[in-house]
Amino acid sequence: MIELFFWPTGNGKKIVILLEELGIPYTIRPVNIGRGDQFSAEFLKISPNNRMPAIIDHDPLGGGAPLSIFESGAILLYLAEKAGRFWPQEPRKKYEVVQWVLWQSANQGPKLGEQGHFRRAAENPENGDLAYAVRRFDNEAHRIFGVLELGLFQKRYLAAGEYTIADIISYPWATGWQARGIDIAEFPRVKAWLDEIGARAAVKKAMALGPEFREDPSTISPEEKERRATILADQRARKIPGEWQEAAE
Repeated sequence: MIELFFWPTGNGKKIVILLEELGIPYTIRPVNIGRGDQFSAEFLKISPNNRMPAIIDHDPLGGGAPLSIFESGAILLYLAEKAGRFWPQEPRKKYEVVQWVLWQSANQGPKLGEQGHFRRAAENPENGDLAYAVRRFDNEAHRIFGVLELGLFQKRYLAAGEYTIADIISYPWATGWQARGIDIAEFPRVKAWLDEIGARAAVKKAMALGPEFREDPSTISPEEKERRATILADQRARKIPGEWQEAAE
């Protein structure tokens, strides 16, 4: 059984797609990132980067005690290796997949995330002139879709000539092209790839997750909204939780 620490974002949905494709039993443990659940001492033991997703595998590869893994790329690599699916091990194909997994983790996700951040920040005049930052990351978003278009030239999938975790990790972030100001007609290969991946049953199930986890904004008090804004903005290094110190003594 896999415990999946999840919130319905692109990063969380990657893991659900693969678990559904593999047919591996899993239990979702919601981590409300708007409320700040990711900063709890318990969750930091699993994910010291205070980000979801993370997993605990109670029947881990190689046996032994339950294994926890954080970072979506690492989780996908682990699950694919454990199941022996969606990550071919012939060296050329293997590293075709790995390079796209690393590209998504280091480029697509972070750059599109920064685009969203600065676009939202620019809506508040108190943040000053963010025109350069918005232009910078709008251009990066366009470049990212261009990378996918190049990667799909004369190819149905991103790597290894087959559907793999390279496609699974990249798909959820690419679905938001419209909100990112992308004209998908500029990227016809990406459009065809999105259509094909999006038609898979596992992908449909994962991408539909969300409404059941969302809070009604009207139920959140002004004081709670202020608390959340304080803990989520301008994050700096977190101290070792007191609970950890006490347990170590």
